[in-house]
Amino acid sequence: MRRVAVAFALAAILSACGSASKVPEPSASVAATPTTVASATTAASAQPATQAQEIVGKFSLQPAHGPWDTPVTATASGLKPATKYDLVWTTGKVQWKLSDDRSKFLGRDARTVQNPLQSVTTDATGAFKTTFAVPQGFGYAHDVMVVDAEKVIRNKSLFDVDMVTTITPTSGPVGTPITIEVKGIGYQSYQNSFQLAYDNAYSGWVSSITTDGYAKVVIPATGYVGTHIITLGHSEFGAPYMNPNQQPVVASRPFPHIAFTVTEGVAVMPTAAETQGFAQIAARPVTQGIWSAPYGATVGTPATLSGKALPANTEIELLWTTMVGNRSVTGFEERTKTLTKVRTDATGSFAWAYPIPDDLGGTHTVTAKLGETVVAKTSVYILASALPLSIDRGASGTRTTLHLKGVGWTETEQIYHVVYDNAFAGYACAFQSAGDLTIFLTASGAPGWHYIDMYPGIYQGSEVRPANYKMPQLTALSDHPGEPLPIFRFAFLITAP
Repeated sequence: MRRVAVAFALAAILSACGSASKVPEPSASVAATPTTVASATTAASAQPATQAQEIVGKFSLQPAHGPWDTPVTATASGLKPATKYDLVWTTGKVQWKLSDDRSKFLGRDARTVQNPLQSVTTDATGAFKTTFAVPQGFGYAHDVMVVDAEKVIRNKSLFDVDMVTTITPTSGPVGTPITIEVKGIGYQSYQNSFQLAYDNAYSGWVSSITTDGYAKVVIPATGYVGTHIITLGHSEFGAPYMNPNQQPVVASRPFPHIAFTVTEGVAVMPTAAETQGFAQIAARPVTQGIWSAPYGATVGTPATLSGKALPANTEIELLWTTMVGNRSVTGFEERTKTLTKVRTDATGSFAWAYPIPDDLGGTHTVTAKLGETVVAKTSVYILASALPLSIDRGASGTRTTLHLKGVGWTETEQIYHVVYDNAFAGYACAFQSAGDLTIFLTASGAPGWHYIDMYPGIYQGSEVRPANYKMPQLTALSDHPGEPLPIFRFAFLITAP
């Protein structure tokens, strides 16, 4: 039995919670990323630690900034005549960092890579002029380099990729899904953590670590009939930074303010809670050993644990492994309990029907033992799921219950965040409660439909900047560290007193 000691100051006791071993890739419908985004780094090569640089001649770009796909003219002179050079674009290759068992969040891992744009050949005077389109990828400053056959940098010029934010549609009745797309988010400090607000209320943070500078967020239209404002600003420390025009690093950082008009009309409702979340993950049968069908599913889903080519006509004990405890007060440990005992047939096979256990989300080991001898192991993945609101209508002040099952225990899985009418209300943790997350929420506001969204996030980690902890990650479907996690959406109708 593995025990993890946790000792914190008294103040830490006010917040209890949870993280998992290596997780699979759930077959989820995630936010689509343009296929062209990935092409920006398809042919990338790592930048040498010490690349020779001998600047000769002149090299310029026109224009020197612009959004994705901007046509750019590159002009050079003073190079070797009739010589081939590569035009190279420098950018970042970034990924989330987790501990080896994927339970701890370690931050971001960014490195500089070089992407060849095209090859050019100088004329008899040592000059060339060519055009290229700005690659789709991370935004802000990028070196464009002229590199010779010996990989020596002969000249370079800076190009700034402008960040562009758009929304679709720009009007619609309450509940209309508003798709916010951001192209050209940066990957370095002061560029990679944006905060979204709706009508000056903080909604959550926007990332693009594994999506190469592209972010897609969907929020519901909320509030009165009329104009509402969506803003997107950068912040290193969690809370939105309101005056980027005066900050010390990049005063020209974008801070878009975009209008959405709520119109009269029938309110748009989220899909039923039980239909939200991710699809089951198919079984992974083996020729010898044990497996579950399905491999991944939500709590309570009927499943079958099967065995094949095990000792014949033998009683086998099946064991379930999970984590128990919390991160902030008492610590946590791995525990194993007996699920059942089965008897194999003459071929060493068995099939046992069971419901997916009501337990923490993520990966669980199932062990088959003959006495004290382990004869087989497999794993089962529990997917997060949502139950309907306990009450979905009533006067302002009515209490309803938000209820999730199968929430995980790792630093990136253990919490969900409540956003009420696009305003962040707080977070809740499911580690101590074995994956069960129950929130008693008092509905408030004017008569009409109000929208409640639940987003994953990061509980804690070793990364200091940016500090993206205990806040809704609006881009969780496509860019959550470690594993994709679902976003759950509900609607509550406040009736007249």
